Parts: sequence; structure tokens; C-alpha cells
Amino acid sequence: MLTPFDDYPIHQTALPLAHAGEGHSDFYDRFWFNGYTEDFYFAVAMGLYPNRGVIDAAFSVVHGGIQRSVFATGPIPLDRTVTEVGPISIEVVEPMRVNRVVVDAPEHGLVADITSRARTVAYEEPRQTRYLGSRLMMDVTRATQLVNWSGSVRTGDVALDMASGPVPGTKDRSWGVRPVGDPAPAAPAAAAPQIFFLWAPLNFDDECFHYMVFEDAQGQPWSSSAAVLPVIGPTEDVYGPDPGYRHIGPVTHDVHWAPGRRRSDGARLTFPEGEIVLSPVMTFRMKGVGYMHPTWSHGRWHGGFHVAGEEFPVEELDTLAPDCIHVQQVMKADWNGRKGLGVLEQLAIGPHAPSGFVDLLGGSTHGGAA
Repeated sequence: MLTPFDDYPIHQTALPLAHAGEGHSDFYDRFWFNGYTEDFYFAVAMGLYPNRGVIDAAFSVVHGGIQRSVFATGPIPLDRTVTEVGPISIEVVEPMRVNRVVVDAPEHGLVADITSRARTVAYEEPRQTRYLGSRLMMDVTRATQLVNWSGSVRTGDVALDMASGPVPGTKDRSWGVRPVGDPAPAAPAAAAPQIFFLWAPLNFDDECFHYMVFEDAQGQPWSSSAAVLPVIGPTEDVYGPDPGYRHIGPVTHDVHWAPGRRRSDGARLTFPEGEIVLSPVMTFRMKGVGYMHPTWSHGRWHGGFHVAGEEFPVEELDTLAPDCIHVQQVMKADWNGRKGLGVLEQLAIGPHAPSGFVDLLGGSTHGGAA
């Protein structure tokens, strides 16, 4: 099947571009952004699932003790340049440099027109491949970029303060295979589910820090990376053979887990150039943009176009419910006296011995060393 993109010289195989991921039902292609201050946090996600025929998106804000979200889903457009579903659109104004996000859902208390501009080059994380027995569970490429936001966001009756200065955040473009939508029928896996993931893009004045790690139940990393990315000007390259960042490592993490919870009360990252101490400001539950959401999870077909909203007091989400354990926390960051702001994403399912997690979803049995 041909699409308009087939007119561009960007093919990687003899197939038309509509044929993605060798037909794997869990192939996805996603935009993901966040932005934050010490007063608010917002995130937007949009995923296209060509082998399921689905596009979905969500926008969510935490402010004033409320997490508010809008979700949209429908059939995937034939033209993949149409990155819009319901009231949510993402425009690639200049690749890897400028994106515009528009949300028009006043009936669900969310309206936004915001533009992100690159603070750093795009950083390609190591390819992340994982099997559960003989089944491919994950085969993902992700590009991470620190950005600044401008524009306007309204949540409920409140306009967020976007004018006091650039609002920092992150752009995450990922694609490949990972569990999305309703799972295909299969025999039970021999091993119980287990994932431990930390992701920390951090903004400082003159450079940025990026850390990512997946670990097994014993705490052994199976994928990790850490890099320092210089802040770039508006005309400097955002990609190329010499992107200008430097890899660092090894990095060790000490997360102080809140007693009986799977979210942190703070963390410490240690590496040859020093250490970064992270202190939480607020917590965002990733269900707000579809991750592990009981209804609006990624890639699920709902029979046509649908738009829905929800809102919760933040304290009601501080639980061990499966849809509430995947979190991002806005973090004040101290790097050898340099002050910054960023996020620490945390997803821990199943056992992880260093953290004191001993079962599928139970809280930590001990704290870390932060």
C-alpha cells in the first residue's frame, strides 16, 4: 500500500513505508514531550500503530494538586504527515528543532498552544532489545532532546505562567516494538513480568545531563547510557556525525524509595565527574498520557474516534495500583553545587533486589541511600 511519504527518497527496504516493523502487531512510532517548572508539569504523547490501524494521543497537566487529562483515539490516517487526532495535534515545524503542540479540549478543562525549541542536539540512546522466553517484548530506538517551551496552557480556570522565562522540558521520539494494545492470545509466560527503568533528563544552565538504565531483578543493567549534552544556540546543528555530546560513566544510582511505595523520596546519581542529588517537587502519573491506563492505554482500538477526559486529586493517585506506579517526578537537581531542574522517570514492576521490591507490585521493604 502506497502513501504520500513514498514520494520521498527515505525508504529503508524494498517495501512501501506503510509496511512497518515486518508486520509485528506491536510496532509503534511515538512523539512524547514534557515541560515543567516547580509549579506545574505537562506532558503530551501521540502514538501511531500502523499494524493495528490506530492513532492515539493524550495531554495531561499537574497543577494545584490536580492531575487533569484528555485522551483521543481513532483510525490511523493514510497520510502519516497528519499527526492529529481529535483535539490534539503535533506539528513538526523544523525537524529536531521546533515542534508545535495544540490542544483544544475546553470541555475537558484543557487548552494549549505551545512550541518547543531544542536546547540540545538529539541524543540516540542505545537500542533496547528484550525477550521474554522466545517472544520479542521490546526492540526500541529512542532519541532524547532537552527543549524550551513557550506559548500558553490553560488547565481548568487557570492559565499556567509560561511568560516568566523559557519552560524547560524534554522531547522523546521513539519507535520499534513494545507491548501496545490488546495482547495476542498466547500461553502463559514461564517467568513473571519484571521491569526496572530509570530515565533522567536534567537541565542546567550551560549543559544538560541524560541518564537511562534498565535492570533485571538482581539489579544488573541490561541497557544503560549516560551523556552530557551542551546547550546549543538557535543556528547550531541538532544532528550530524559529530553531535558534540560526551558519554560518561559508569553511573550508579541510589534511589530513596518512599516506604511502602514504588516512587522515590529522592535519588543520587554518582559518576566520575561527581554526583547529582535529586529532590522531588511533584509527581506525575504516566497514566495521564495513556501508559498502563485501564481504558486509554496505547494502541487499543475503541471502534472509531473517541475523546475523553478525567481529573484526579494528586494524593488519590499515590497508590500501588498498576496504573499509578509508572511515574515521572519533577526534580530539583544539584550537580556539585550547580542547580538544575529535570525529571526522574520510574517504572518498577516485579522484583528488584537493590530496591527492596520482592513481588509484582508491593512497596519497597527498605529505603535507598539518597
